[in-house]
Amino acid sequence: MSRTLYQAVTEPSEAGEARRRVQRMAESLGLDETDAGRAALVATELAGNLVKHTSCGGHLLAQPVVRDGRAGVEILSLDAGPGMQSVSRALRDGYSTAGTPGTGLGAVTRMADEFDVHSLPGVGTAVLARVWDAGRRLAPQPAPTHAGIALMKPGQEVCGDGWAVDERGTRSAVLVADGLGHGPDAAAASREAVRVFGTVSTLDPAEVMERLHGALRGTRGAAAAVAAVDPVAGTVRFSGVGNIGASVLSGGESRSMVSLNGIVGHEARKIREFEYPFPAGSLLVLHSDGLGTRWSLDRYPGLGARDPLLIAGVLLRDFTRGNDDTTVVVLRGATSPAPPAGAV
Repeated sequence: MSRTLYQAVTEPSEAGEARRRVQRMAESLGLDETDAGRAALVATELAGNLVKHTSCGGHLLAQPVVRDGRAGVEILSLDAGPGMQSVSRALRDGYSTAGTPGTGLGAVTRMADEFDVHSLPGVGTAVLARVWDAGRRLAPQPAPTHAGIALMKPGQEVCGDGWAVDERGTRSAVLVADGLGHGPDAAAASREAVRVFGTVSTLDPAEVMERLHGALRGTRGAAAAVAAVDPVAGTVRFSGVGNIGASVLSGGESRSMVSLNGIVGHEARKIREFEYPFPAGSLLVLHSDGLGTRWSLDRYPGLGARDPLLIAGVLLRDFTRGNDDTTVVVLRGATSPAPPAGAV
């Protein structure tokens, strides 16, 4: 279900393995020798930093990304190490706290097509780099509006969760599905949910959930939730069945959305839709129950303004339970409401 690489990096040999796996991923996506090499070099620098600058290492995450028909690789370095006293100083070539030449992060910013970082002393560091194929990176690109991570339970070979985002015009629809249990049968259920969502995502969330409930009857079943963001109305409509977490973050406050008890495809006595305010610039966060419920962005000043994948990565780093499939999806609303169709 997931092609995501999530590898612990605590020693140089693991950094080398991460580099090789990222290069193979890039090549499998059709990136040419130059761009696949850039992705491998980014992975080398980020994985090397995990070994050099933290006492217990961290994790390197890499996964394919497609935007407007173009492929790329997004690479995320996550650690709970000492953090940076000054991010701007760390990005300058020649600055180092480990007696090295100090070219690591500076090199990453030059090789990556998109770059972001969040670091807090005593909390840790998250670094994001995206490398695109040449056809996409030659043109200016808008900031990403959403991102997600789906990780399999340790010891499993497939992830039983799935997620999807469908953006059409100003409207965005989001699905998170958590197949019951773990392994191939759970993955089959969430995969079917993603497939069906792709055919009916323009419907209201409750209608989408009804379609999912019917389609998943021949599977193990799943917990699932669908959200539809309308920036013109300033609202998000939400329908959830089972243990899917969903929150709107706006103006320093967080509001949880209601999922009802049941199993999609088996027992869902009530499928209802709720509407919540979604002011301009709000964040929508959906996650499976592999992530703890008591997360908050209050601990991370400035994180809410960063790339959605960086936000998802920090939540994964600090709040994953570690004993389940885990999915986190983050969507950022437009910073100003879109005008109604036909408005001048």
